[in-house]
Amino acid sequence: MDLDPYGWPRAGALDVRQLPTAVGAQGVAPLADSLDRIHEYQRRLYAGRRYGVLLVVQGLDAAGKDSLIRTLARALDPAAFRAHAFARPLGEEVRHDFLWRVWRHLPERGEVVAFNRSHYEAVLAERLWPTGDIGVDWRGRYRAINEFEGHLHREGTRLIKVWLNTSEDEQRRRLLKRLDKPRKRWKFDPSDMDSWRARDRYLALVNETLTATHTDHAPWHLIPNDDKPSARARVAGLLADLLESLAPEYPREDIGCIEHYRALLRGEED
Repeated sequence: MDLDPYGWPRAGALDVRQLPTAVGAQGVAPLADSLDRIHEYQRRLYAGRRYGVLLVVQGLDAAGKDSLIRTLARALDPAAFRAHAFARPLGEEVRHDFLWRVWRHLPERGEVVAFNRSHYEAVLAERLWPTGDIGVDWRGRYRAINEFEGHLHREGTRLIKVWLNTSEDEQRRRLLKRLDKPRKRWKFDPSDMDSWRARDRYLALVNETLTATHTDHAPWHLIPNDDKPSARARVAGLLADLLESLAPEYPREDIGCIEHYRALLRGEED
């Protein structure tokens, strides 16, 4: 299959069920190298305080969203990194518009924020398992998301959106692993089975959602995800490249100011 740089088919409509879920690591920078770059260029981003970065991670249950974010967090200064996980909206969240719960978790300039699931739950999970009004204008929500992300881009927030594309066999294996391994059982929730049984319907919505919200300023990267190390390396490379492009250097110093304070610290000035 002929794919573009984002992993999309160059011809025909998107069907994530037909896309590769396992590919080799050829052409992908080693994870350790990308983590080193993330560590350095995040510091430059934080020093400059000009841009923020929002990483949106979407995928099926057991896709490895938590472990991907943990891997990236190893290289990120906690002073300028946050992660937030979104579940189905409850209580106060349901009583507001669907983007309300997202705003307060957005990155400041200089920060990197990772969303484990995101505002996209409002056009995916909530469509299969409604939590509020049933008469929702879903196309209207797509437009609202595009306008929201466009506003963020104009105001200095850059987005990386990834869909972790996992095969049915691999998802089954990972869900069984949650049941079979005592140290992983805490992660299993009966709702995992709801999404497993609704897998085909959910992926049909994924196709529609990704197509409707794949834009120049916030494209979707479709990541083959059956091999976790390869998937992590690919996402780490995306984040490293973006950070380097946003903050290639530290802010320019005021040499006169530096020399003044150096002299004070050395006791050379009153």
